[in-house]
Amino acid sequence: MSAPMRIGVAGAGLIGRRHIELIESSGDCVLAGIADPSPAAQDYAQAHAVPYYADHRTLLEQQKPDGLVIASPNTLHLPMALDCAEAGVPALIEKPVTETVAAAQRLCAAVKRTGVPMLVGHHRRHNPVIKSARETVASGKLGQLTAVVGLWLLKKPDDYFDVAWRREPGGGPLLINLMHDIDNLRFICGEIVEVQALTSNKVRGFAVEDTAALLLRFANGVLGTVTVSDATPAPWSWELTAGENAVYPQQDQPCYVFAGTNGSLSVPTMELWSYSQNPGWHAPLARNPVAVAGYDPLVEQLRHFLAVIAGRERPLISVEDAMGTLAVVEAVGEAARTGQKISPGQIMEQAA
Repeated sequence: MSAPMRIGVAGAGLIGRRHIELIESSGDCVLAGIADPSPAAQDYAQAHAVPYYADHRTLLEQQKPDGLVIASPNTLHLPMALDCAEAGVPALIEKPVTETVAAAQRLCAAVKRTGVPMLVGHHRRHNPVIKSARETVASGKLGQLTAVVGLWLLKKPDDYFDVAWRREPGGGPLLINLMHDIDNLRFICGEIVEVQALTSNKVRGFAVEDTAALLLRFANGVLGTVTVSDATPAPWSWELTAGENAVYPQQDQPCYVFAGTNGSLSVPTMELWSYSQNPGWHAPLARNPVAVAGYDPLVEQLRHFLAVIAGRERPLISVEDAMGTLAVVEAVGEAARTGQKISPGQIMEQAA
């Protein structure tokens, strides 16, 4: 039996500590060390009796890990990932892959030049519900996909905004939360080639949006709408419907609908709606459940990362792929600012 892989973690905040827990509970890897300059991280490392480093470069040099999880603030993703590429250490980079598309392009170039594999932590792609939805759409059970509806409606508590940056541009649901849903829709339906968007800050009056409405055009001709608000008591969001994180009370409601010529699929309730005969609005609709396997997407992500390091699997979400999601989110922001139709391709070209 081969020795367990040695995985370091850069960034010991909430998500970093979750990665640490997963590594420590795995039989296939061990924690090589923690890199984080904060006193709280040093205390955490000492309490868990693991090597501690204030700087990720020192961890890379002294521990020579098989892989590094980058769970640092977004602005540090690029320099840390570039250091991993130069050191020949595969990385699992928390989403977003970088702070901007321009930064992601720099990282793409480094990955291509060094050949060091990197996986981006859009962990919902590992969720069995999202995988099953993608397979159902790809199988043709819905016929020709025509439309997609996405909802992200919930109420953040008032004290959430006691943190100053959450009241400023960039701290709202478009950049913080919508990233996940855009990646889910790209993964299931294909590339998004055009966006339009409207935003409002009417509820709270902060400099950042609290509500947004999006119109999406996919490369395959599918049209989509996404409605976003963090200011309304509502059950229609991935956080509250998927049951992925126990801190959110799970609701038996969908947050996505995928509509096709032969049927429609609600997600994550995973119900397939179709006509058994004589299709048309006067006929009764049949509702059938779609079977979904049960496993923790973060556990699966770690397994996949180890397989990527070993060269057994290609990254499910490469740096280039994750850059596509980031480009759509930047396009949404530009469309809302200008009132124009914006292509993610334009964002890529402007950043080059």
